[in-house]
Amino acid sequence: MKGGVPTDRIIFHCDCNSFFASCEELLDPTLKEVPMAVTGDPESRHGIILAKNQRAKAYGINTAEPIVYALRKCPKLVCVRSHHGFYEEICEKINKIYVQYTDLVEKASIDESYLDVTNTIHLFGGDAKVLADSIRERIKEEIGITISVGVSFCKTIAKFGSDYKKPDATTVITRENMKDIFHTADISELFLAGKKTTEKLRTLGIYTIGDLACFDKIKLCGILGKQGLSLWDNANGNDNSPVASFYDKQEVKSIGNAMTFRRDLTGYDEIKSGISFLSDSVACRLRKDNKKCTVVQVAIKDPEFRTMQRQVTLKKATALQREITDVAMTLIKGNWSPTQPVRLLSVTASGLTNEDEDFSQMNFLEAAENNSEKQEKIENTLDDIRKKFGSGAIKFGYFKNDETGIK
Repeated sequence: MKGGVPTDRIIFHCDCNSFFASCEELLDPTLKEVPMAVTGDPESRHGIILAKNQRAKAYGINTAEPIVYALRKCPKLVCVRSHHGFYEEICEKINKIYVQYTDLVEKASIDESYLDVTNTIHLFGGDAKVLADSIRERIKEEIGITISVGVSFCKTIAKFGSDYKKPDATTVITRENMKDIFHTADISELFLAGKKTTEKLRTLGIYTIGDLACFDKIKLCGILGKQGLSLWDNANGNDNSPVASFYDKQEVKSIGNAMTFRRDLTGYDEIKSGISFLSDSVACRLRKDNKKCTVVQVAIKDPEFRTMQRQVTLKKATALQREITDVAMTLIKGNWSPTQPVRLLSVTASGLTNEDEDFSQMNFLEAAENNSEKQEKIENTLDDIRKKFGSGAIKFGYFKNDETGIK
């Protein structure tokens, strides 16, 4: 096969460059000429950088940093509010182009997609790099934004490749050249290697992805458990995960909601009001999808942007707001002082099962014993009322609070 790509699989990872900022430049082309960042709403305290264009990057502005810090670096920075509906439209147009090359197109996020062209590349000349380049040029001409493409034999390394050269570039990583490109990269660039894991690996003398690939697998698993095996496999390119079909309904793995409050919450009563609000949203979506969750996760962010996350596996699957709230508050009370201010809260339900599936597990935090059937009838009745009169017709366990932003 041409292009130096192995004959087993040919995977593309297509990543839009500065996607939100690029979309804003489509709406207003004059933004291309100035340092610009897409930001959250400062009045609602979503005052962080969501994306930035190339001119803003030159000032060292980083995604997720507070707007006030970014303005210190670049006083002339133009901040624009996000238009998520437009971003979704552009995402849909881009993926419609991808499916003209293969039906195996898997959206990884709003601006990233995997393509498996193994069985269709012969229709487009047989050269993987040429095909990737032509897709890049087509999206640039028809949509007006640039993408970077990583080409490899598995998803993990293809994703690494799309980050290797930016913007508007194609990087081909084969089994033959992976030692020169992939294995020389810092260990922090490996998928699943978070900050704490990276620090642990460095204490073992592992500084590059190649160091990890050569490390004793059994010893690594003894230190890091199953995560160690996953990391070792990723470092060696042992990722056999398939690219899903664009036309298959993607299975939802979790349902969550988060909120940054207009002012800091203090005390368990205010925190519970926020948790109840978020849990109500999560529970409604679970019931709408005929799902129940077996894991509840909460996250708290304080005014200094320090984050605490905790999760627990339930004894019994649930889709009830009151049960999710009770479990979330138990986690919070065990890990967060009522005197600590809260900037952001999130509640996420995962380990989803179908509504009619029975679930039981020994590792659990047992919620308070309640009459679940009675509670289920109550919350289903609330769903019916909301369908008839609107989502704001009735609330469960929280009150509207303009001070905090709970609506």
